[in-house]
Amino acid sequence: MLVEYIKAAMDKATYEIIDDPEPFYGEIPELKGVWATGKTLEACRDSLMSALEDWIVFRLRTGRSIPSIGAASIIVSAEPVSVVE
Repeated sequence: MLVEYIKAAMDKATYEIIDDPEPFYGEIPELKGVWATGKTLEACRDSLMSALEDWIVFRLRTGRSIPSIGAASIIVSAEPVSVVE
């Protein structure tokens, strides 16, 4: 379930060039706050995946819902849970 969710989310990522020392900007529009930059497109993608993983862990730890992306979903417990990093 987790791998499928991350793949579905990364498939929704959008990228653009910005005026910045790290000119590649990527975000997952469906997931507010999940964005990253990088010096190359590949570095941006890697940073974006890391940001997505951190975002998922944060939401699991705090018991916040995680929106479905297509058929991919992660069910969050009503109580915050401990997540191993």
